Amino acid sequence: MAKNEKRIQVTLACEDCKRRNYITTKNKINDRERIEMKKFCQWERKHTLHKETR
Repeated sequence: MAKNEKRIQVTLACEDCKRRNYITTKNKINDRERIEMKKFCQWERKHTLHKETR
C-alpha cells in the first residue's frame, strides 16, 4: 500500500530554546504556510509556541 504524497512530515521547533521537539504531518495542499502550535517543551517545562522548520 502506497503512502499518500499529499501529507508530508514536518519538524516543530521551540521558539524559546530553539530545539526540535516534535515531528508531525500536515497536508501540503490545504496548509501551504508554516504551521504554529502551542506544545509542551520538556527543557523549558512549560507550554511554548512551536513553529515548523524546514
